[in-house]
Amino acid sequence: MAGEKILIVDDEKSMCQYLSIMLKKEGYKVKTASNGNKAVSEVKDSNYDVVITDIRMEGMDGIELLSAIKEIDPSIPVIIMTAYASQKTAIEALNRGAFHYLIKRAARNDQIKMVIRNALDVHRVKSENTFLKKQLRCKDDFKEIIGKSEGIQKVFALVDKVADTDSTILVCGESGTGKELIARAIHYRSVRAGSPFVSINCGALPESLLESELFGHVKGSFTGAIRDKDGLFKVASGGTFFLDEVGETSPAIQVKLLRVLQEREIIPVGGISPIKINARLIAATNADLERAVEEASFRADLYYRLNVIPIVIPPLRQRRDDIPLLIEYFLEKVSAKMGEKKMISKEAISLLVEYDFPGNVRELENIMERAVILQEGDRVEVGDLPDKVRTRTGSRRSLNMDTAQMTLEELEKEYLISVLEETNWQKKKASSILGINASTLYRKIQRYGLEREMMRT
Repeated sequence: MAGEKILIVDDEKSMCQYLSIMLKKEGYKVKTASNGNKAVSEVKDSNYDVVITDIRMEGMDGIELLSAIKEIDPSIPVIIMTAYASQKTAIEALNRGAFHYLIKRAARNDQIKMVIRNALDVHRVKSENTFLKKQLRCKDDFKEIIGKSEGIQKVFALVDKVADTDSTILVCGESGTGKELIARAIHYRSVRAGSPFVSINCGALPESLLESELFGHVKGSFTGAIRDKDGLFKVASGGTFFLDEVGETSPAIQVKLLRVLQEREIIPVGGISPIKINARLIAATNADLERAVEEASFRADLYYRLNVIPIVIPPLRQRRDDIPLLIEYFLEKVSAKMGEKKMISKEAISLLVEYDFPGNVRELENIMERAVILQEGDRVEVGDLPDKVRTRTGSRRSLNMDTAQMTLEELEKEYLISVLEETNWQKKKASSILGINASTLYRKIQRYGLEREMMRT
């Protein structure tokens, strides 16, 4: 198919001109580069269908360029051409992913054209295959992100809008809201869908182990380091790296993460040479990072680097319309696993809709699994639900107010007291219900002189 883009890389100007003229006559769009560094910049800036490169060049040679291109986009076919035939270099080039190896003085024009046509055919098939896989994964990923509420639909729209960018994303939301599902949905809708999606929970590992997992280490850098190990940033090369609970990282790790975002490179533990990385970063947190910045427990510069595009997932209590849909989904999921069909009564659904779900979607899934497994009939009833759900009905505090006689400040104070008592004075949860950040809630508590002990008297 004419019009495909080909990049020719050779420090011999006459060879670039010769190949360029021949391929332009075939209808291809041709660009040339005189060295490996310029070629890498070209591949980063434009979409090429084939790269043809010499091996012997000053600075970055053809084998190094081949590796660099495969780091950027593994699907691009790279054809190696050399005037110096060597079985060793031919084997090395093919082992590193070269599409074909040609000897300049022996390659005829028809042979060169045929190899390029074959490379384009392979690239086209790979691209179509990646696209189809991406479409299938897109559908599969959103199957588990259930919801028709306005809040979750806004999240879906934002995911589709940012997926094909390479911007850093910060996914915010309480535990159990599905932050990793959103991260996966972004990855599989992006141009990186064919490359790895790698994730790590920063709060689950001690600092020393987390550093090694993130950045890798060199042999002998610490006791037990018996061999070099690649960090997950390198493993995720070409794909997406999901950093869950990034707010749990130590100041030392935060400094290194900042370097990754600024320089796009890492230094393994015990190493001295930086390694360039090519992974999109998606971070997630259930903490109030703005407050953490104010308290100096999280670096402000790292926060602003991470918070390029924030995606806030609403808690389940703020999208109660989605609860019946989720109940049905989890009911079918657990029933299929057990091999028997289960139903649920309307009364049980109503009770679940009224429950606040501090554990969010994950808690609802656990409740449904427990109810289905322990229930002996074919229908989940109110009595099959946990005590904490059954005793929740009617427990909301009635606002004690006479709106005709109260000022706006008095109304606000009364509402604050209501929400604080309803959440058992869990300030993070209360601030989420109120739609304000935690620092604003603290200021209002101080302003109105609200203390938990005083409320009990």
